[in-house]
Amino acid sequence: MNEAPAQQPSPTPPTAADVMKPALSTVEPEDHAAAAAYLMRHAHATALVVVDDERARRPLGLITEADIVRAVADKKNLEQIRIRDLMTRNPTVITADTSVRDAAESMLAGHFRHLPVVGDGGLIGIVGISDVCRALLDMPWG
Repeated sequence: MNEAPAQQPSPTPPTAADVMKPALSTVEPEDHAAAAAYLMRHAHATALVVVDDERARRPLGLITEADIVRAVADKKNLEQIRIRDLMTRNPTVITADTSVRDAAESMLAGHFRHLPVVGDGGLIGIVGISDVCRALLDMPWG
């Protein structure tokens, strides 16, 4: 008597909550770009979420290392230029229960490398393209 092997339950697809990093460092639009560059360097971050204020933590934009590089290449003084002048406004956001696959699709469609993750209380984390790639590469193919 041959029994069919037991079917393994398919693993639950990973979500943003599984791969996100807490957005420990945020900036405000009126901060100087130099402050963003300093925070990125010391937090080992490639992007910071621009929030309305530290209490509400509503994402207004993103500032990335690419924004800083462009400003430097354009000979802008990072001590004088404001983050609001460099940031990407109204970023696409996802929630903690967004699937990693859906996050990847948003990144591809919008040419993004970072997505803020929001909950009822505002910003809860950030997902980077490396987080998404790592999760997708660890997924079983089928």
